[in-house]
Amino acid sequence: MVSSTVDHMIAVTVFLAATLLFIGLFNQTIQTAVVYQRHRATATKASDLLDSMLLSPGIPVNWGQTDVNLTGFGLQDPEFTQYKISPFSLMRLQSSVGEPLFYNPTGMYYSNVTIEGRNFMLVPYNLTLDYSTVTRLLGINNTYGFQLTLTPIVTVSIQETHASGPLTLSLTASGVGFPLSRATVSYCFLKVKASGGQSSPSYTILFDSITTDETGSATINFADVAAGDSYVFIAYARLSGLIGIGYHERSLDDERYLIPLVGSIEDGLVLIAHSYDVHYFGPPESAVFFNATYVLLTEDFTLREMPLTMEKTKVVYGGGSDQTFENVTIPTHNPGILILTYNSNNGQGVVMMPWGISTLAFPVVFGGDPAKQEWVATDMRQVTVGGIAYQAKIAVWSLEGYQVIG
Repeated sequence: MVSSTVDHMIAVTVFLAATLLFIGLFNQTIQTAVVYQRHRATATKASDLLDSMLLSPGIPVNWGQTDVNLTGFGLQDPEFTQYKISPFSLMRLQSSVGEPLFYNPTGMYYSNVTIEGRNFMLVPYNLTLDYSTVTRLLGINNTYGFQLTLTPIVTVSIQETHASGPLTLSLTASGVGFPLSRATVSYCFLKVKASGGQSSPSYTILFDSITTDETGSATINFADVAAGDSYVFIAYARLSGLIGIGYHERSLDDERYLIPLVGSIEDGLVLIAHSYDVHYFGPPESAVFFNATYVLLTEDFTLREMPLTMEKTKVVYGGGSDQTFENVTIPTHNPGILILTYNSNNGQGVVMMPWGISTLAFPVVFGGDPAKQEWVATDMRQVTVGGIAYQAKIAVWSLEGYQVIG
């Protein structure tokens, strides 16, 4: 009797242990399945979000070329279909990289996109869209986070191989893992003529085209350039609809130069500031003299000069000065490049700003930081921004949180 009771108790104990073990394993399996479904949902959301951004112009459709607030978010160029992105809408996205820039004379912060020396894209915060606003417009606030990255596909690298007599530049155009053989390269070469420290510099500008060889390389010579001359060289390489840009510049003044800041996208207003007012406080007073020209990018990706009119051609830093910045108006919303040639006591140089972010192939990073997320879904598309080939990549993660509990 006692033996059968013990056997019964042991059997019950084993049964209960097996039941608990089965429940634990079943619960873990269910949780793993739930996590998998959530991962799939996040991956689907990433694809949907990317297409929603790239295949809709937003509301209003021309918001990228205005200073107004929008009620629907999208980046598609309203004049086109498919994956063609507005270069002006991208200008209004608040950059996720680079420290914000504060400009004291206007009392405003600017979204800072600065690459390769003195090439600036500085848009005031009151004209930019921040991350929280976009997540609300997309209907994913408190549900999903994302980061959108747009990167140029074609690389056009330019090196100075001989400084003068003649100036020799070597150019190499390549895509992702392959050279752009026999590509047509349209270029603009602007040389600054030194004119002393107390007057605006003059400049010469040349437009021409060349063809790369089988390796995607080309060499360009400019005879009338001295070692002490400043210049900028801008090149657009195109082959079978694949288009990229590269540029190289030489400036001789390391401290006194110009910084363009967008005042109004709708009105084409750009503020020309003295560098000392932004991030270097030098002598009691310093003047920089300048000229401004706009280089228009035409439909066949050649460049055409559009001179600009200005009341004054000098910006001054220091006490007692009546002019801390100058206003320049770009009279078009056709993408191009604002080129500023300047002259100071220490030398001369060139500063550029894209009007439409693609004309200098500026990369774009917008959104949150995926680095510390538990699981991130990604998707990508090949797009054109103002005709320039870009890769658009999105990273999406869930804000609800999920994990398997053993």
